[in-house]
Amino acid sequence: MITRAPGGRAGVTQARPEPTGLHLVGCEPAGRERPAAGLAGPALGAGELAAGDLAARELGAGSLSAGDLAARELAGLEFAVIDLETTGWSPGAAAITEVAAVRVRGGRRLGEFASLVNTGIPVPPGIEDLTGITDWMLAAAPRLATVLPGLLEFADGCVLVAHNAPFDLGFLRAACGQCGLAWPGFTVLDTVMLARRVMDPDEVPDCKLGTLAGFFRSHTAPSHRALADARATADVLGWLIRRLAHRGVRTLGQLSAWPDVVA
Repeated sequence: MITRAPGGRAGVTQARPEPTGLHLVGCEPAGRERPAAGLAGPALGAGELAAGDLAARELGAGSLSAGDLAARELAGLEFAVIDLETTGWSPGAAAITEVAAVRVRGGRRLGEFASLVNTGIPVPPGIEDLTGITDWMLAAAPRLATVLPGLLEFADGCVLVAHNAPFDLGFLRAACGQCGLAWPGFTVLDTVMLARRVMDPDEVPDCKLGTLAGFFRSHTAPSHRALADARATADVLGWLIRRLAHRGVRTLGQLSAWPDVVA
């Protein structure tokens, strides 16, 4: 399958479990794009950008001050929804095996990025059972120093989103240090903490990604694979933003009143 990026770059995906890293950057082909759950919007064809999207790309992340971001409506912001798979739970003792990001704006999926990562160390049996990622799959994958700059470029200009953000951010910050890259200083939104704010206690037993994805009938079921989990998180984010709008919370500045949600 070939996908095309908004800027015209093409990427090639390979069916799992090929040993090479999955690495794609692009919009869904015309006619196949789905709006993020809970946020309606017209689909974009491959390579197509709405005027607002183009303006945001031209503005760039470095041009958006904290005040500029705070005043922007959530429905008009671009979010890079990320997910990582790792060999363990601590950045000091574990390594990243897979990264993925889904870029969304106003309910439209603008592009996706994903890659396996060759860690150079064996995948523990328990992690292999959990994720299905094997040493064989990682053998021909690119190293982190090759993958990380592409991920950061893909997320440039976005609010970064993750489910249980401290976990992913801890690994990404450590990875930047290991690769000699400066952390871009993203504004970060945590969908776990947001869900705890807006979900009623009698709706869901917990705010795990699988629970929320099932409740909101996400297009993609989380599966402990980075791209599937990022897609599911993007769907959940769409529904949570819709709930915020019903409560009168429409801008990032208003949402920043909850420091456990936005940092």
